[in-house]
Amino acid sequence: MAGRTAEQANQYMNDLMGFVPRMFKTINTVNPTCGEKFAEFYDTIWHDGALSKKTKELMFMAIGVAYNSPRCIIHVIPAVVEGATDAEIFEAASVGTIAAGFVPNGPGIPYAFEYAVKCLDIAAKYRAGEPWEYLAPTKFDHGVG
Repeated sequence: MAGRTAEQANQYMNDLMGFVPRMFKTINTVNPTCGEKFAEFYDTIWHDGALSKKTKELMFMAIGVAYNSPRCIIHVIPAVVEGATDAEIFEAASVGTIAAGFVPNGPGIPYAFEYAVKCLDIAAKYRAGEPWEYLAPTKFDHGVG
């Protein structure tokens, strides 16, 4: 993998993970190996096992809803890649919404509703091949989106 470009690292990450987190689109411009190694670590946890990759991605998305974490709700993308339906996304997001009212110092249920709807919005745009966003662009983008 030595000497690979950011684009090659991004593709490798996409192949293993189903998406490329924005932070790695940035760091891969400086150190592509970092993203590749993270993708390999990610795959050791998220690959199909006792639970399917789709289920694990939906679980992590639900955690993002519970904590109002835009960087976590992005896991809706690999869940869609793995075949998640809107009904599955909604049910997982609903669990996260309820959890938001119970996690220590959590954001509360009303705020989590917004994240639950955002998960469905991202999924719909991704499926339609439309631009989607989960977080305002970083001011330190190093030339990447």
